[in-house]
Amino acid sequence: MPPRTTTRVRRDATPAPEGEKPSSAGEATSSATGTSTLDLALRMVEYLALQSRPVPLAQIAAAFSASKATVYRHLVTLQRHGFVRQDPDTGRYEAGVKLMVLGEALRARFDVLSAARAELMQLRDRTGHAVTICALIDDELVVLELVQGRTLIEFATRPGTRLDFHASAHGKVWLAFGPASLAERVLAGPLKSWTPNTLSNPASLRAEIAKVKDRGWATAPDEVITGVNTLAAPLFDHRGALAGSLAIVGATQFIPPNPEDAQVMEVTGAAGRISRSLGWRS
Repeated sequence: MPPRTTTRVRRDATPAPEGEKPSSAGEATSSATGTSTLDLALRMVEYLALQSRPVPLAQIAAAFSASKATVYRHLVTLQRHGFVRQDPDTGRYEAGVKLMVLGEALRARFDVLSAARAELMQLRDRTGHAVTICALIDDELVVLELVQGRTLIEFATRPGTRLDFHASAHGKVWLAFGPASLAERVLAGPLKSWTPNTLSNPASLRAEIAKVKDRGWATAPDEVITGVNTLAAPLFDHRGALAGSLAIVGATQFIPPNPEDAQVMEVTGAAGRISRSLGWRS
C-alpha cells in the first residue's frame, strides 16, 4: 500500500580427568591459542551451544588446541553454574539450560524495534527526513514505526501499514536479502502499477533486486507516489538473517533517484549499528 504523503578469574580446584597430567597455570594463555582463561571458557560455551548433539571432552579440547585437563576444569565450573550439562550415561557435554533461561530473559531487548529506536531518532536529526522501519509479519511487509522528519512534508504512513514488496525500497531490501522463496513468490504474482514508474515487469524487478543485493541499499523514486523517494538498507540479526529494514523518506527534490553519497552513508551506517546491536557480525 502506498504511504500517505581485565578480569580476575577464580581457578577451580577440581582434579583433572583420570590419566591426564595437570596443566601449568599459564597453559590457558599459551601461544597456541592466544587466549585468556575467560576467553577460552566463553568460546567453549559458544562452541557447545552451536553443536547439534553432545560432544566428548577430546573433541572440545581438539577444537581449541588445548589439553583435556584445561578444558575439563572449565567444563566443571561451567557445569556448576548451569552453562554446561554432562550426559550421565555418555560423559559427553552440551550447552546447559542456563543459556536458554538467559536467552529468554534477553529476548525483548533484542527486538528489532527496541534495538533501533535510538538510531531512528538520531538518523532523523542528522538527515532531517522522516525515518521508517519495517519487518516481515505473516509474510507481509509491515511498517513498525515512522518518525516524522523536519521538512514541510508530513507522511501519513502509520505503524501497521502494509507495503508492496515490488513498489517500495523496503520491499526491494526484503526481496534482495530475505528468503529466496519470498522473492520467487513476489516475482510470480501480479505486480500492481501504482505509478508509471512502478517496476511491474518481473524481468526489470529481478534486475533491480540483483542491483540492491550488490550495493546493499535500495530506492524507489516515484514508484508509489510521484515526487516521493525512499532510501532503505537491511537490518541483520545474530544469525545473519534479515530482521528488518530501515529507511529515510522524503521528496525526490531532497532524496534524488541517485541519492547523495552522504545520504547512503547515513542510512547504511545506522543500519549497520542497529544490526550489530542485534548481534550481527559483518
